[in-house]
Amino acid sequence: MKVLAWNGPKQLDKEERNIPEPGEKEVLIKVDVVGICGSEIEGFLGHNSLRVPPLIMGHEFCGSVERVGQGVKQISEGSKVVVNPLINCGHCTKCRKGLENLCDHRQIVGIHRSGAFAEYVAVPESTVIEIPSSLDSHTASLAEPLACCFRAVRRALENRPLSNVLIYGAGTIGVLSAFVANILGANRIIMTDINDERLQTVKDVGIKYTLNPDKEDVEQTLPDITGPKGIDVVIDAAGFLPTRTQAADLVNSGGVIMNIGLGINETPLPINNFIRDEVTVLGSFCYSKQDFQDAVQLLVEGEIDSKGWSEVRHLHEGKQAFMDLIEGKVKNSKIFLQVNQ
Repeated sequence: MKVLAWNGPKQLDKEERNIPEPGEKEVLIKVDVVGICGSEIEGFLGHNSLRVPPLIMGHEFCGSVERVGQGVKQISEGSKVVVNPLINCGHCTKCRKGLENLCDHRQIVGIHRSGAFAEYVAVPESTVIEIPSSLDSHTASLAEPLACCFRAVRRALENRPLSNVLIYGAGTIGVLSAFVANILGANRIIMTDINDERLQTVKDVGIKYTLNPDKEDVEQTLPDITGPKGIDVVIDAAGFLPTRTQAADLVNSGGVIMNIGLGINETPLPINNFIRDEVTVLGSFCYSKQDFQDAVQLLVEGEIDSKGWSEVRHLHEGKQAFMDLIEGKVKNSKIFLQVNQ
């Protein structure tokens, strides 16, 4: 089978590999479409310690069941499926608390085991979710990032109906967070990014308010959009010093800053201000099984789709797609790689 193998910083090579055999309680999936995740860009550059070459990345994907291993009972060959790539042990203290996304022994398809930048991938039966054949594979491949966003935005908007929401970053996570915020009842949603083409793309799909901090003074312009109500919730899908610093300056007293972007680690923050203003600062990592199921439901019901803000390239164009994303040459927020037609 054809694969894209990551063999080191900026080394993404087309290779031929044997089709994997599904083990006991495993399912072999013929990959249709796989999305490129922002964390994989960091991996491609060699900036992500979790990803160790050689590795086949790819954890946002849709396909069909080609073959099942021994002991598989719930999934049949030929089914159209998506995969929850987060595998938890089910036994550690965090799993027992219902925090399976924080499992001490978690594994992720495309990080700890071979992923979907390949024509075929073998995964545990427990990770596989059957979907209607009528759901297009590109939209279905949004299940994983949408689950991340659903968890983060749901927690940020909890007990805050009709909040004004500011989102940093017009990539996949930012756009999906905006869609979820709208579904969950946000008032005005404002998205910031330094890529004008990308901001125009998100405007075209219904995100009305956008700002480019390289060209506009965000702090001065925001009141024209929000009025005296200000910003109750910030979703930082970028995670860099300028966004984290500005979020602290802009959020209302009693507001929420939800951090989902993993741009950098250490960041000086005005903790005394957070104390005095009762600002809640949260982080969100991955999703629960229920979050993933809820994300799939939104996609199946047509509440969110990939039209208008994504583009499709072929698997063999994967390396160039990564380079274009790094160099800011992509106007759309999402790139899918078509694997099998």
